[in-house]
Amino acid sequence: MQDSDILLSDLDGHGILRLTLNDARRRNALSEGMLSRLGVALSDVGANRAVRVVVLAANGPAFCAGHDLKELTAGRTAPDGGRAYFAHIMALCSGVMQAIVTCPKPVIAEVTGIATAAGCQLVASCDLAIAASTAQFSTPGVHIGLFCSTPMVALSRNVANKHAMEMLLTGDMTPAARAAEIGLVNRAVAPEALTDATMEMARKIAAKSSLTLATGKRAFYEQREMTLAAAYDHASAVMVENMLARDAAEGIGAFIAKRAPQWQDC
Repeated sequence: MQDSDILLSDLDGHGILRLTLNDARRRNALSEGMLSRLGVALSDVGANRAVRVVVLAANGPAFCAGHDLKELTAGRTAPDGGRAYFAHIMALCSGVMQAIVTCPKPVIAEVTGIATAAGCQLVASCDLAIAASTAQFSTPGVHIGLFCSTPMVALSRNVANKHAMEMLLTGDMTPAARAAEIGLVNRAVAPEALTDATMEMARKIAAKSSLTLATGKRAFYEQREMTLAAAYDHASAVMVENMLARDAAEGIGAFIAKRAPQWQDC
């Protein structure tokens, strides 16, 4: 397989872009090549008006097994023992996770198989996630002497502290049903229904105003880091600007007139 084939891209007529991890041989590991391609794809999405929603999926039995440990180990042969290379990979990975959050389009993870370490981080970084009932999640770094510190950032922003610490300290596998209970994923569905359930949600969201979705997504993540008073001040300012947008006037007018809105994404 060529490196260019490890991430597949397909845009349908509803504006839903499926980015599919396609390196099953390496369990869709977040190799340097995979991270680079994900970063470029997410950057392109932001400027592409044809894309309304992104679905992040995977081919093979694993959604994503995290970093490529063989690749990282090879980096130890450098004169500095790998320090510069490790820093490069962690920065690259952190950039991809933040690009998901800052992407103006909603990103939905469609999870099959296992999602471990940075793969679990990838799921937690997405705005929404639907998992097959057979999927499993873990942050198993403690088993190999490497605490999952960067996955911890996304994990701890999705589940309660004690649930996050249980996953981080034990490294145990969390079944999909339990992942849904603690908020790591939105829901777990039968494996044969996974793509249909994901695409149904994606189409529902894609039918909304892209301007409204981008405004709301940005405000959601911005206010989350603020104090209560600052969050309300910020959200109020966002609401004022949103009310002045053409799509808000159209949406409210359509609701009052009992007709379908005609979005122009402005």
